[in-house]
Amino acid sequence: MAGIDLRSPAFVNHGRLPHSCARNEENISPPLSWSGVPEEASELALLCESLDSPPGSLPLWLVTGIDPRRTGLESGTSHPGSYEHENGHGEDGWGGPTASNDGPHRYLFRLYALPAPVSLPHDVTSDAAREVLGQQSVSHGTLVGLY
Repeated sequence: MAGIDLRSPAFVNHGRLPHSCARNEENISPPLSWSGVPEEASELALLCESLDSPPGSLPLWLVTGIDPRRTGLESGTSHPGSYEHENGHGEDGWGGPTASNDGPHRYLFRLYALPAPVSLPHDVTSDAAREVLGQQSVSHGTLVGLY
C-alpha cells in the first residue's frame, strides 16, 4: 500500500523551516498538504517531534481528530473539531523550535491515517504518541524540516 504524501509549500523535505515557525519569532505552524489518505481512515492525527530531543519529551505539535477528508492545514491553524495536545513548552497547539548553538535540529512531521478515533492523554509524550498512533494507523506520511 502506498503511503500518504505529506508536503509543505513553505519548505522542502529536509529543508529549513520558515523563521515564522520559530518560537522566538511568530511561532506559527507551517502550512501542510497531503494526498493519498486511504478510504478506511476515519480520523487523521498529526505529530511533529524533534528527532534530536531526549526520550520522554513532549511533541512540538500533536493534533488528533482531523477529518480524513481534509487535504491540508493552513499556516497557524489546526482544524475545527480536532484536538491540540500539550506541546513541549507546556501550551496547547504548535510550540515552534528554538535556535540551537549546535547546528540545525531535525523536526519530523508524521501524518497518521487511523481506522477509528484515538484517545491520547493531553500531555502525552512524543514516544508514547508515536507508539499508539503507529500501532493503530493504516497508513502514514512523513516530512522533515530543519531549524
